[in-house]
Amino acid sequence: MAAEHGTYASFALAPATRAGAVLAGGAQVTHRDFTDFVVDGQPLLFRLADLDAVSPLASDVPPAIFAEQVRALLLEAPAPLPGGRYLIYGCPECADLACGAVTAVIERAGEDDYVWRDFAWQTGDRPDLRLNGYHGLGPFRFGGAEYRRALTGLLDRADGTRAEGRRVMLIGARAAVLNKLAAALRSIGIGADITDDPSEVPPEELRAYAVVAFGRAVAEDRREEVRAAFRAAGAEVAYVSGLAPVIPLLVAQTEEALDRRPEGGRRIAGLRATGREAVVEVSSDCRVGLTVYRLDRLHRTHEHIAFDGVLPSGSHRLPLDGKAVKGDAFLVARTSGEVRVAAVPRGGGGAPPGGGGGRGRPA
Repeated sequence: MAAEHGTYASFALAPATRAGAVLAGGAQVTHRDFTDFVVDGQPLLFRLADLDAVSPLASDVPPAIFAEQVRALLLEAPAPLPGGRYLIYGCPECADLACGAVTAVIERAGEDDYVWRDFAWQTGDRPDLRLNGYHGLGPFRFGGAEYRRALTGLLDRADGTRAEGRRVMLIGARAAVLNKLAAALRSIGIGADITDDPSEVPPEELRAYAVVAFGRAVAEDRREEVRAAFRAAGAEVAYVSGLAPVIPLLVAQTEEALDRRPEGGRRIAGLRATGREAVVEVSSDCRVGLTVYRLDRLHRTHEHIAFDGVLPSGSHRLPLDGKAVKGDAFLVARTSGEVRVAAVPRGGGGAPPGGGGGRGRPA
């Protein structure tokens, strides 16, 4: 094999999520579900430590355009960019090349193989490989049969039968909080409905929901009635118990529950708090933002940025300001496309390792 064609690498696809958010001041980050490229067992996006982007294989792309993107990657359509370059990751908000994108040359090698090479950050017609190339990334040579099998398996999604998978049912006693949460979720691309009695909802509609979020005032017997209605409908959903009536926190809890990737497929592998520090576990180098939300005695919300920086792979203990976590306090850890939530225990106690304090579990 010629050296310029790279060594063989495995190729697969996996579902991925770019978590949305409602930020301070009302700024919004759109929720996006997409299919990521997995090279040698690792999501390719993980090799780009601080990139907030999605692949062109997004779930909300119209079916015809989705199929066109797949066929382009199969080299069944002309390259969309000069020099035989294809978009690998683009802006999750607008997909405009002017915002910047990761591109690569995709070409055939030998009789049956595909090669991805010359990865670069591109904002115009042609990238400057010397200044903006991802040196050390690739080239990757994929066996043709494996490569085609993975991509052609997506083409049945072009028939318009894709499941929405992003609807959330909200159940609670505080109408004002529910209405604000529903509006916040809808603003970032997540369908949200408020109801009191899901038993009156047709089973086929219940199966369209991915998450059920309960307010803190919903009693356990009422929660069990809701779970029974979803079980009777054959619906697999995740249940979230709202930690506090703080809209950005509730949005983060919902986003975490919507992320159905296995634990090993996430950058933030775990988040917990001891009261004096946050323990953040990351599976690959990435930029992490850690925010503390606190309710004071008058139930006013306070927001504090505890950390914002790049963390290498491993477990990290980050100190927490005692005043920032006094009373009812909660952590939200974010990296590009992911979010974790954890409650800060009162009195400096520990929390279970692994996931956060608000993640729902599939029924």
